Amino acid sequence: MKFEDFIKEGKVRKATPDRLMANSIIKNTLEDLKFLEMTKITELSKRKIVSNYYDSLRSLLEAISLLNGYKIYSHEAFTYFLKEILNQDALPLKFDRFRKIRNGLNYYGKSIQLSEAIEIIEELKTTINEIIKKFIK
Repeated sequence: MKFEDFIKEGKVRKATPDRLMANSIIKNTLEDLKFLEMTKITELSKRKIVSNYYDSLRSLLEAISLLNGYKIYSHEAFTYFLKEILNQDALPLKFDRFRKIRNGLNYYGKSIQLSEAIEIIEELKTTINEIIKKFIK
């Protein structure tokens, strides 16, 4: 599959770059990340915290796609956006892995150990920081 296929299927729409909306999404996401930093990771909270870090990552990518003139409606399309539009090598693989973990937790009843959740959260935080440094001015 290619990014262009998502456009043909209507899962991505070309749009006028929207700096105002992108900045608003970034501001809200950075606030969400501050909240998540204050949230204790426990057996009870681990699934939701992993999911919320993923959502923060996806929101930042949504803002970046808006700055590049795309409105993306499919989480899977972000993998191809990273690879084909932003010319990234490692980030698409990381994002897709996080997407599958989150989908397993949210839609397929999968569970994870607390230690695994902590590890995934640290990887998500590292990836989020990498994206902020590379793409958000």
